[in-house]
Amino acid sequence: MNQWPHSGRAEVLGTVQVASRDLVLAAVLLAVALVVSPCVILLVCNATKTVQHFAGTLARRTLALRHEKKKCDRLLYQMLPPAVVKQLKQERQVPAENFESVTIFFSDIVGFTQLSAVSSPMQVVTMLNTVYRLFDSRIQKYDVYKVETIGDAYMVVSGLPQRNDNRHAGEIATMSLDLLEGIRPCVVPHRPEENIRMRMGVNTGPCVAGVVGFTMPRYCLFGDTINTASRMESTGEPMRIHISEQTKQSLDQLGGYVVELRGQLEIKGKGVMNTYWLLDKEGGEDKASAATPGGLRPLSGNSAEPPDVVPEFIDLLLGSLDLDLEDDANGLDLL
Repeated sequence: MNQWPHSGRAEVLGTVQVASRDLVLAAVLLAVALVVSPCVILLVCNATKTVQHFAGTLARRTLALRHEKKKCDRLLYQMLPPAVVKQLKQERQVPAENFESVTIFFSDIVGFTQLSAVSSPMQVVTMLNTVYRLFDSRIQKYDVYKVETIGDAYMVVSGLPQRNDNRHAGEIATMSLDLLEGIRPCVVPHRPEENIRMRMGVNTGPCVAGVVGFTMPRYCLFGDTINTASRMESTGEPMRIHISEQTKQSLDQLGGYVVELRGQLEIKGKGVMNTYWLLDKEGGEDKASAATPGGLRPLSGNSAEPPDVVPEFIDLLLGSLDLDLEDDANGLDLL
């Protein structure tokens, strides 16, 4: 039997030792990998779920916040003109502005004081809501701005805050006829045998408009035109539209309106004035809106819809997460 040389045996033994060491190292690494890998995978899965949950919560909160902001903006746009709201949001001071010619409308409920005396507060509120809901729904068809309601008094203006050339008298006149027609069949809710009767007054002229107050800002009108419009209402008759000489002249320029001379009337603070009754429109065509393309009326008042300022990527994110948004948003507690 041949004997290997000493050097050959040493080389073979060295190779075997290296191979054994590599095999042991590989086995150790494999064992470590088998033990550590599930932990790493579990950590990654948990982190992914946490990120997805956080993203979903953030998206739901943003959606709910957008919904609440739109409701607040809608309420704000009903209290102030859209142009004024935009300036206030930009923290700008809103200066008072002079308007050369506008038309003011006032109305109130005939016998409101006496009716309130024999009615409960809740009955009075229900009656006013009946009237205001009717009026609010109808004035949206016209280029007018609802200034305010004080008790049973309802004040509307056309020609501001957005000027509309000489159409303001026609807008208010047509609106007045519409409101008068709408209130005719209305009865006092808690006294169905008694009809609600209104007095309406209209005047045309210059005025100044601006935001007054800081804690609760209001868009207010100032000038003799407002006082005269109020006098037209207070000196009018039930279920009739009492207009001034200035309004009558503006309607004559537009054409298409039927007016009747009431005669000379002593107006407090103004002296003797010729006043008129607005009776109807000729042909039923709304000449005030004829200048508006397509017959559409640009709403310059309270019915403007606030813009949606939140990016639409939130909707895409919510869709990709496959979340039940409606239920989650309803149950969300916003701070």
